[in-house]
Amino acid sequence: MGIEIKPSDLFYKYPKDTSNRHEPKFIGKPDPKPFNRDDLYEVIPMFEKVMDALGHDDARTLHVMEEIMIRNMPGWIVSREEVFDFLVGSMRDVLE
Repeated sequence: MGIEIKPSDLFYKYPKDTSNRHEPKFIGKPDPKPFNRDDLYEVIPMFEKVMDALGHDDARTLHVMEEIMIRNMPGWIVSREEVFDFLVGSMRDVLE
């Protein structure tokens, strides 16, 4: 089934891009479409997939991942699959 994240589970508040709300979101690789890190509707599906890949479902992991995305993810990482790979790799380093 997979992990389900609600907006209230997140540490930060994200804007909502309501005009693109119903567009397909990240469901797995490959996905070269651009990732909008400032859109709640993009962020939640990405975090769910990353946490599924990591096998974690706790709030601490989610909040650390948010910090990494906001503070450490380079601006040149733009595609959904690049974001996924960056977050999974970074979180594996943190969790070890």
